Amino acid sequence: MSIRRKIIDYSRGNDLNGFWRLYRRQQRAKNGLVRDILTFRMSRCAHRHGGYVGPDAVFKGIPSLPHGLHGIFVSRFAVIGENCWIYQNVTVGEVDRKAPVIGDNCLIGAGAVLIGGITIGNNVKIGAGAVVNTDIPDNCTVVSQPVRILERIV
Repeated sequence: MSIRRKIIDYSRGNDLNGFWRLYRRQQRAKNGLVRDILTFRMSRCAHRHGGYVGPDAVFKGIPSLPHGLHGIFVSRFAVIGENCWIYQNVTVGEVDRKAPVIGDNCLIGAGAVLIGGITIGNNVKIGAGAVVNTDIPDNCTVVSQPVRILERIV
């Protein structure tokens, strides 16, 4: 990547390498004070990028965020699988300290809301603006409010 491209990405808030390094260090930290300091720095970095990632949220891999963290809220109780694509203004929220568990290879469209102690299967596509508050099986495409399963690939 060219220096010019790096500067442009950094100025737009799209360069999240530093954020993910902080996230991994914060997850590995054993000492309470060190973990608190790293959590503070991670929260400030996420805020700078326009989003929020809870300090105890679990990412099994680094998700693809095509628009950076802009408007993304991830609950501290959420679990997100590998190779997920999360677009802008997505909310992965909690109800009664229970948050969604998202499988691998999922795509979550812009403005989608996933809330409560639900399970999203592997290879699920969630359309833009969908509000999901029920479990979704593997290999589905989900749209609308209330959620409606369009197709299931077997």
